[in-house]
Amino acid sequence: MTPLTLLITLLVLSSAAFYLGRRRAFAVADPQKGIQSLHSRPSYYGLLTALWCGLPSLLLFGVWLTFENTIITNLVVADLPEQVRTLSPDRLSLVVNDIQNLVSGNIVSGEINPSMQAAADRYRNIQATSSAALAVVALSLAIVVALAVRRRIRPTLRARNQVELVIKIILVLCSTIAIFTTIGIVLSVLYEAIRFFQIIPITDFLFGLEWSPQMAIRADQVGSSGAFGAIPVFLGTALISAIAMVVAVPIGLMSAIYLSEYANKKFRAVAKPLMEILAGIPTVVYGFFAALTVAPFIRNTGGVFGLDVSSESALAAGLVMGIMIIPFVSSLSDDVINAVPQALRDGALGLGATHSETITQIVVPAALPGIVGGVLLAVSRAIGETMIVVMAAGLAANLTANPLQAVTTVTVQIVTLLVGDQEFDSPKTLAAFALGLLLFIVTLILNVIALYVVRKYREQYE
Repeated sequence: MTPLTLLITLLVLSSAAFYLGRRRAFAVADPQKGIQSLHSRPSYYGLLTALWCGLPSLLLFGVWLTFENTIITNLVVADLPEQVRTLSPDRLSLVVNDIQNLVSGNIVSGEINPSMQAAADRYRNIQATSSAALAVVALSLAIVVALAVRRRIRPTLRARNQVELVIKIILVLCSTIAIFTTIGIVLSVLYEAIRFFQIIPITDFLFGLEWSPQMAIRADQVGSSGAFGAIPVFLGTALISAIAMVVAVPIGLMSAIYLSEYANKKFRAVAKPLMEILAGIPTVVYGFFAALTVAPFIRNTGGVFGLDVSSESALAAGLVMGIMIIPFVSSLSDDVINAVPQALRDGALGLGATHSETITQIVVPAALPGIVGGVLLAVSRAIGETMIVVMAAGLAANLTANPLQAVTTVTVQIVTLLVGDQEFDSPKTLAAFALGLLLFIVTLILNVIALYVVRKYREQYE
């Protein structure tokens, strides 16, 4: 039984357990008082049975799959010939990889070593036995636990309390996983960044004016300057983000004001979803649009006026990125504008203010903290964009404020530095983690400011 089939089967069993538990609750209820004699609603008894039916089996399923590959690999390696088992760890891992390729059918050569084929067959047999054993154990555990819980159902059973406790534990575990994942990411990036700063001084990184992370691999290699000044990279990021905000903030804010204050319900019901479709378009599509349409248009238009416009410019990337971010600004601004109490509008209109004066002097100032928070979140989204910049702005780290020239951003350089055959402990590769750490700090500061501003807005009316 495949893992997907087993999961579907466990889901079906849990659904059946819900109806069995619910039916059992009706059966044990007092015939005279009915379900009022039960401590909880019948659905809670069904949920309790379903949870105990599915959760232990799912936990077993996850632990089994986590260690299955390692155990099978160790069993297969133990049966390999002595000369293979005594190989170095690197070469032995290559042999194991070849065996796994044979098992999956990814054969790259015509000749197959008989010992490798035998190991692949053994791997396949053990894997099949493991899958069958997992299915039997998981399904048996689900059925036994569901029947045991069903037998325990009594009118005095606090099913609701137990269900809420289980759900609370699940929520706490999910929150804990998210927190520890974030901590792990930060620590891993910080560790590699510290290794980078042990090679390159942090002052050269933060205040250097040249970015050329081409390190020499051999002593006779030329053209490898190894300059790691991050200012050109962050200046390009700031330039493209600023252009994007110039496009997104006015259009998004004006759209939000019109949809919330002027548009009728029918137009709003159609226009708002259509505008938010922009947020669902993949960024690679925006990148193609920028590279194939916007960038040539800007270059040709600039040529008409005698301007020297690069084929890949910050202006093209910023304009398309601004179009992409419009739904973020519009949606957040629309929400905070609608959250302004209607009493403020009624009071302004009652004092003789026009509709436009009410919007400009009452509604927008009252919603301004929330709007600012939404704009800062949109800025964070712009700073982290990669595909549009790769396809429309280029890879050159130019120290320029001219939007008609090619620039690059932090995220693009991170992708570029981690691609290639450079050693992982070289300054070129470690520079990606230093850039990532600095970008993380900048984005975190923007998000903290945005959350502070939004919280201040909420406290004003709650």
